[in-house]
Amino acid sequence: MTIAPDLVILNGSLLTFDPTRPSAQALAISGGRIMALGDTSDIRALSGPDTQVIDAAGGTVLPGFIDSHVHLFGGAAELEMLDLMGLRGADRLQAAVREYAAGRPDDPLIMCVAAYYDIMEPGVAATRHDLDRVMPDRPLALMASDHHTVWANTAALEKAGILQGGDVPEGAEIVMAADGTANGQLNEAGAFGPVLSLSAMGGRDLLGYVTGADPEPAATAKERAHDKEVILRGLNHCAAHGITGLHNMDGNFYQLELLAELEADGRLPMRVQVPMHLKNFDPLDRLAEADEMRRRFTSDKVWSGRVKMFMDGVLDSYTALMLTPYPGKPESLGDAVFEADHFNEACIRADAMGLQISVHAIGDGAVRRTLDGYEAARNANGPRDSRHRIEHVEVIDPADLPRIAALGAVASMQPLHSPAGGLFDPYAAGDILTEDQIARAFAWRAIRDSGARMCFSTDWPVVPVDVMPSVAGAVFGADLPAPWLDNRQSLHDTLASYTHDNAWVEFNEGCKGALIPGYFADIAVMDCDLFQADADTLSNARPLATICAGEVTYQP
Repeated sequence: MTIAPDLVILNGSLLTFDPTRPSAQALAISGGRIMALGDTSDIRALSGPDTQVIDAAGGTVLPGFIDSHVHLFGGAAELEMLDLMGLRGADRLQAAVREYAAGRPDDPLIMCVAAYYDIMEPGVAATRHDLDRVMPDRPLALMASDHHTVWANTAALEKAGILQGGDVPEGAEIVMAADGTANGQLNEAGAFGPVLSLSAMGGRDLLGYVTGADPEPAATAKERAHDKEVILRGLNHCAAHGITGLHNMDGNFYQLELLAELEADGRLPMRVQVPMHLKNFDPLDRLAEADEMRRRFTSDKVWSGRVKMFMDGVLDSYTALMLTPYPGKPESLGDAVFEADHFNEACIRADAMGLQISVHAIGDGAVRRTLDGYEAARNANGPRDSRHRIEHVEVIDPADLPRIAALGAVASMQPLHSPAGGLFDPYAAGDILTEDQIARAFAWRAIRDSGARMCFSTDWPVVPVDVMPSVAGAVFGADLPAPWLDNRQSLHDTLASYTHDNAWVEFNEGCKGALIPGYFADIAVMDCDLFQADADTLSNARPLATICAGEVTYQP
């Protein structure tokens, strides 16, 4: 006797990523896995009286989106912070901040996110004095969209103990004014960490990013319960966008433990991988923690097995590591977070342990140094299917383009980071990038054409975790003037880079990332046929349902 499915999806346009059956109309789910695919009439005939039915009404049905680069705890916490995306001008900033602060009289730090580098006035970076006029009597901090720069007012700098400067790790900077005091700009986490620790969460939401460590002192039972609810709110927010899996980029035991507790409670709505975050000031013996994470967390929904490192900063603050000096800052190549020998040894050790490595590398110098580390690991340990990742790859030198595929590495990129995505303005040649560098910036097409594997993501909360604007940005994009090149992708390749290929990069291509009987029932049912959508419709497409492990985790 055939057991009736738990759930069926009917009347859909299925994108299966199964070359033996690329399309279908319907599917059935049983026991958390895909049971069968077929025509709507065939799948309807399998249903029993207790089978849940979802009518896709002609919409695309595809594997659930896997966002392969997010900062989960920080993104979840920022849902409650003041979002400055699109806001410019001192008067508008002051009005927004004061209205927000009035509703949060007990917050120890007024925290704003998604700030432009020239939010006060075009071409001018904010100082602490500018922010004092916005908020003179309470600590105030503005986080840049890229999350690599914070601007703080005098009250925040004083309370954090860095108004007179302070020691920071390599690659970070407390920018100082001519009078010997901090001018308000804090570059990289090692500099702005003390300010963020003033927040209502005590900076716990960013510990996996700033230090890679657990809270110290340990979170109280009340704090732990609060933090778990914050993470759950973020996960539910992701599920509302068709996401069934996340690759977190901030790593510590604390987040893994909170996620495992949510899973044990039956409340975890998606699958999450959390890495061990190795900082440049850590002893390499700390990699033993990565092995412990891998051994302790092994479920289908919460696991580790990866090491995350930073190689540089970002373009906008001239901290991305470049091969040639910045045109607008000719004395600087940017900042190398790791020295080459130190990084190579870290790669060799992590690779020898069988761990996957992912490295933030934005400038062409950082990309080269990262590839050098992966090559050193391969030379020392021998070739293996490592799938080591390079996160961002915003500028690449032509000589390094074929090395990604040759080393079996993966380019992990974010469509909305590129000006072609339509969210950020393009760089003009002669300041941050040269004309030659612009022609090889955000080079999705050249990297894909080189034979390298590519995965797409949002880098939430750098940009919203909503997948579809990123998809639309990669497919339709903005028309940029020369020397920018056209890097637009096909819709099929773009969707693959958010689903099928992201399952592959996490070594789970045999059980997710495709609609195949026996695979995990991780599915997004979209409200339109994505392949018939124009740019605006694609950008605004939403899920009718998100399903993870056969359970509906979101329905509007």
